[in-house]
Amino acid sequence: MRKDSNIMSETGKIVSFIPTGEYYFSKGLKSYRRRDLKKAKKYFSRAFDLEPLEPIIACQLAIVETELGNYEQSNQLLHLILDELDSFMNECNYFLANNYAHLGMFKEAAEHTTAYLKENPDGEFAEDAEDLLEVIRLDGDLAIETIYEQDELITMQDKAKDLLEMGNFEKAISVLEEIIHKYPEFWSAYNNLALAYYYLGDLKKSHEILHDVLEKSPGNLHALCNLTVFMYYEKREDELNQLLEVLRKIRPLIPEHQFKLGATFALVGQFEDAYFWLKKLYKAGFQGDASFYYWLSHAAYQTGHQKTAYTVWEHVKEMSPEKEGSEPWNHSSQEKLGYEHHISSIVKRLNSPYEEDRLFGIFLLSVTDDKQKVTSHPDFCDIETLSIYEKWYLAYVLGMELTGQTEEKFVEMAHETALKLYNRYHPIGHEETGLFLLWFSALPALFEQSYRPGSQDRFAAATEYLWCKFREKKKSQKEIAEIYHISPSTLRKYVKFIEDLIFQA
Repeated sequence: MRKDSNIMSETGKIVSFIPTGEYYFSKGLKSYRRRDLKKAKKYFSRAFDLEPLEPIIACQLAIVETELGNYEQSNQLLHLILDELDSFMNECNYFLANNYAHLGMFKEAAEHTTAYLKENPDGEFAEDAEDLLEVIRLDGDLAIETIYEQDELITMQDKAKDLLEMGNFEKAISVLEEIIHKYPEFWSAYNNLALAYYYLGDLKKSHEILHDVLEKSPGNLHALCNLTVFMYYEKREDELNQLLEVLRKIRPLIPEHQFKLGATFALVGQFEDAYFWLKKLYKAGFQGDASFYYWLSHAAYQTGHQKTAYTVWEHVKEMSPEKEGSEPWNHSSQEKLGYEHHISSIVKRLNSPYEEDRLFGIFLLSVTDDKQKVTSHPDFCDIETLSIYEKWYLAYVLGMELTGQTEEKFVEMAHETALKLYNRYHPIGHEETGLFLLWFSALPALFEQSYRPGSQDRFAAATEYLWCKFREKKKSQKEIAEIYHISPSTLRKYVKFIEDLIFQA
């Protein structure tokens, strides 16, 4: 280096640079403002290592941990501040309340919210704290329900859900009413009971149940969401819009509640709102079932986020391969939404503990486009456990010869009756399921009776009439008779016949 170098002459002024906690804290704030939370955590953590007694640094690190979903780590820092560093940093109580609410620990959340408001009734977070207390009270219903999660209740609730999924609404109602009798504050049972009555067509009863829940548990999210869906399907625009305004103001803390809200928005076509909640969960690492990814993909596609829609749909394909063809970009998918196109639904019915469900499953097998996939499914039913009527029907559907002429005529009549109903009501969804279960409930008792050739029209007419009657969507006997080309007197005779068979069964 030259002797007259400026560098040589200035060396005495060089000062070693040793980063301080303040330096890293400043860099952390810049990253936080840019929403680069991982870098913000890195810098705040380094600042805290250098200055472990500085409560401001610890608090900022706790806030970042919260936003990353690391609620326990955040709580450790906040308790450290209040217990050892600065007991007067009362805002830490508010931050703790938020974290505990996210974790579902409502008692602790309420305690810290109250502690904050006691010291700072007009503080920076006072209004938010008041709102949080209200949310804690509403979301706290879940905490009340967890107290009841005993073996008997879990078993009964699972049984009711299975019955609902299979369309056995009358039996689901019986189980749910028993749950409510034993656990009168288990609101989930009320909401499922409302769904059961709704699918049966008893709209008035379903509405009454939900309004009763909202009166006893104001703001119950599941009741609000179910009522919103009902209004959507009933095309009651004014009530629907009022409920949507209420839902848009709700900010649930529990991921499962956020999913319920997002899925409801998607189901009623409010895709912007749906995408907000479902994408929020996705970014937070929420591990949902196939329905979560299904609705997220649809919401993403409908709001112009095609890349996300395609990426997320890969999860749907992996978890529920039978949903192939119902992609949001597949405009013909609406034609294939019935149970007859859901392999898992057919297999589940074939393994149901109820005979009418299994008979219905065999019928679905007969009309599905994926017969080979169903019969080769690893969970396909154990044929040896089927009743004699089911074995006959399954053999008929699979193209095998039946040994007796009586058996063949009976199965042929039963199947053709179901086909006549299917021609009028397909694809088969929740509502239509009740129609077919009504018919298959009568079959075992029907085999012992004599019936005339061509009675398929009579049985189909009687079944449809009773189904409409049970759903409070009555059609006149004359109207039904004309559809099936029979006389009203013949219809009345067969309606009584089917009723007697069902009550006998």
